[in-house]
Amino acid sequence: MTIFAVADGIGLVSFAVSGYLMGVRKGLDLLGILIAAFMTALGGGIVRDAIVGRTPLAFTDGSVLVFVTLGIAGAMLFKLHKKERLERYSIFIFADSLGLVAFALTGALVAVQFDYNIFGVMLLAFITAVGGGMLRDMMVNEVPMVLKSDFYGTIALLVAAVVYLCDGAGVLNSFTLTLIALSGLTLRLVAYKRKWQLPKLGGEKR
Repeated sequence: MTIFAVADGIGLVSFAVSGYLMGVRKGLDLLGILIAAFMTALGGGIVRDAIVGRTPLAFTDGSVLVFVTLGIAGAMLFKLHKKERLERYSIFIFADSLGLVAFALTGALVAVQFDYNIFGVMLLAFITAVGGGMLRDMMVNEVPMVLKSDFYGTIALLVAAVVYLCDGAGVLNSFTLTLIALSGLTLRLVAYKRKWQLPKLGGEKR
């Protein structure tokens, strides 16, 4: 549970910053920015907990709101909204990638705790990792990143698959989870930098 708490805290802070920056980029007012931040950070986790049949942690654990608030406050304190567009976009990508990997881990760990099979582990990790971001992007009228970046949702699935295999092999511990997290984050950033994509079917978009 310690590594779960760490990963969940990192995901909440990172996705809160991600949602905050998206709200700023889209020209939302203060309330809109706060809604985008909270939706990004909490949306996937709420859906995850609903699937496993438990009350969402966001409704019972006060630390969840503390982490989200810290993410927003940190973004405001460092005045990320005043950075140049290119720099701000880089910060957004890193925060979003960090949140993606952290929430993929928490989703996979919850599924393992409930003895889900590999399909359940991968699906729950995917929903936890991308659910909030999808809701955020749809709210600001933008195509969700998971639908246009092949190596976005794929990272969550790969992380979940490795967690499931490690659990089956009896080697799921803090060290392996940290290694999985660092590998997933590195792969996501390298894939974004080099514009890696999965094969596409059909002709070119016109």
